[in-house]
Amino acid sequence: MGDMSIPNYVLNDGTVMPQLGLGTYKIAPDEVESIVRTAIELGYRHFDTARLYDNEEVVGRALNDAINAGDVTREELYVVSKLWHDQHGTDEAKQGFAESLRKLNVGYLDNFLIHWPYPQGGRFVETWESLLHIRETDELVSAGVANFNAEHLDELVDATGVAPSLNQIELHPGFHQPEQLAANEKHSIRVEAWSPLARGIVLNNPQLEEIAHATGSTVAQVVLRYLLDKGVSVVPKASSAQRLQQNAAAIDVELSADDTATIDGLAGLPGFGRIFG
Repeated sequence: MGDMSIPNYVLNDGTVMPQLGLGTYKIAPDEVESIVRTAIELGYRHFDTARLYDNEEVVGRALNDAINAGDVTREELYVVSKLWHDQHGTDEAKQGFAESLRKLNVGYLDNFLIHWPYPQGGRFVETWESLLHIRETDELVSAGVANFNAEHLDELVDATGVAPSLNQIELHPGFHQPEQLAANEKHSIRVEAWSPLARGIVLNNPQLEEIAHATGSTVAQVVLRYLLDKGVSVVPKASSAQRLQQNAAAIDVELSADDTATIDGLAGLPGFGRIFG
């Protein structure tokens, strides 16, 4: 067991998910395995990948190696992958899930997300229905989405009566998305921030640096703690043991109401906003 104890969130389907995990998007292929193993040693249990990341097999291999070494049990892990939009549709989604499960080779997935609504394809509701069918098997615990806005979420719930357990969206101090947060809260959907550090853009902000100095933490820790305080789950990428440890230590940072108000005021600063689209 690692030396970090990461708290859990309860999702709307009654399952629990670690608040902080490791995002594996764009970690160099030859580094993924060692980063995942190091993360487990440090206490990480939540691992986020996707078909699009082209690393499911190596992530799965690292997780299995850790299980076989006795570092962790499968039940302690929370493994998430995502379905790309070229596999929307009833049968296509089942095939996409089966491929991700086979590549990860961890027995079952804790959550599986529709990566994008891809509304121009017109099949995201059908795809969601397919995930709900898969969720009834012992191969999938929870189903969720990523990058779905209010109208997409409403459409899913209107059609099926079932809200996603998780919606992974772009969220950071430069892009707050209050309407998105409210739309998810309406359906008791837990929000998770992908790229919570805005791919490094937020790390050079003077106001964040001032808060970090005052709290004896790093800017990255301040940003992660800010999001956690908002009830948002985070899956920052990390490419070194030091960064993994620093990110996890964000749980111990304490921000004042003034600190939070200062960060609230950063949204929309020039060069500090949305990083995608």
